[in-house]
Amino acid sequence: MQPVSCHLCGSCVLVKKNSLAHTEVQWTTDTNRCLELNERAERGVLRGTVPTCLQMRDSIEAAVRSGAVRVPVPDLEDGGP
Repeated sequence: MQPVSCHLCGSCVLVKKNSLAHTEVQWTTDTNRCLELNERAERGVLRGTVPTCLQMRDSIEAAVRSGAVRVPVPDLEDGGP
């Protein structure tokens, strides 16, 4: 897993891309730092949900585009596309 920090609040997650569509995310800092999650919590929107922040998602996508987070290339001999 590779660390990625949010470009807005600086919260940090560990990221692993298993494919372009599948991303594993593990929060490494307290989610209380996240402005978007705090706003949703104040409105009672986070109850029973997995924490998701659009700003963090954008930061992860930027890290993928820049090559900081690698996406594995499927092996054609192993049944990949």
